[in-house]
Amino acid sequence: MPADGKPAGSRVMTHIVSIQSHVAYGYVGNRAAVFPLQRLGLEVTAINTVQFSNHTGYGAFTGEVCSPEHLRDVLDGVEALTGLTDMQAVLSGYMGDEGIGRAVLESVRRVRLANPEALYCCDPVMGDVGRGFFVREGIPAWMRAHAVPSADIVTPNQFELAWLADREIVTLTDALEAAAALRTLGPRVVLVTSLNVTEAGGEEAEAGRIEMLVDTAAGSWRVATPLIEFATPPNGAGDFTAAMFLAHCLREGLSGEGPARALAATAGAVQALFEHTRRAGNRELALIGAQHDIVAPPLQVSAERLR
Repeated sequence: MPADGKPAGSRVMTHIVSIQSHVAYGYVGNRAAVFPLQRLGLEVTAINTVQFSNHTGYGAFTGEVCSPEHLRDVLDGVEALTGLTDMQAVLSGYMGDEGIGRAVLESVRRVRLANPEALYCCDPVMGDVGRGFFVREGIPAWMRAHAVPSADIVTPNQFELAWLADREIVTLTDALEAAAALRTLGPRVVLVTSLNVTEAGGEEAEAGRIEMLVDTAAGSWRVATPLIEFATPPNGAGDFTAAMFLAHCLREGLSGEGPARALAATAGAVQALFEHTRRAGNRELALIGAQHDIVAPPLQVSAERLR
């Protein structure tokens, strides 16, 4: 046995704590994040904030919301069993109320206490273009004041970025300025998961394309992929995107062009998942059918440097 005490041929696995919702049927929250992360070879400790029959977009659902004490108790058990020093990152999504949010940030602090290098990726789920806010009153302000400043990586959509940065986003320049403003609150990396803006000079963005943007102190990059239309857009795409981006950032790093490479890999995986979902004709993400293409996307995406 080697001097480090590990069996020959063993390697340290990247380990993530994912604190999100859970549904018995469908793919949102942890159900949209854990399996893809595992397919990429990462270990995941999943802590569920709710246990529902299905996502609430169906209108009717059953199940229960977990209490903040439940989250703390589960992490207590994990820490007692294995410790937290092997955790390299915490991923969080929808937060039903401030109590859950505080419990999530307590978990982040506990993981960072055990491993000061651990990253926190916050998906600030609050609303979307055309829908407005769909979270409880007070959550957006709490998110901006507490969750975002605690994060290393934030993954807002365009609507969420505009609110968090307190500015309107119409042009690409607006989006870049908003992302830079959000970084002043604390995060090192901002991923805008969906972007529809005009170009410099007022030109309309290319029709039939959807963009993502990543912004860091080292530079900004964007990708554009074919837009896939759905009669009913599947829920959980943002949860999947945040998980993929965190996984690739852990591999590529947050410095230099690491986030750009993570952006390109994420965009390819999202495109593959959407293609499978469209062909399946189901309103749920086709994660099982797309699993091989998530690992090795057929569409090779390149990130365009903007600055």
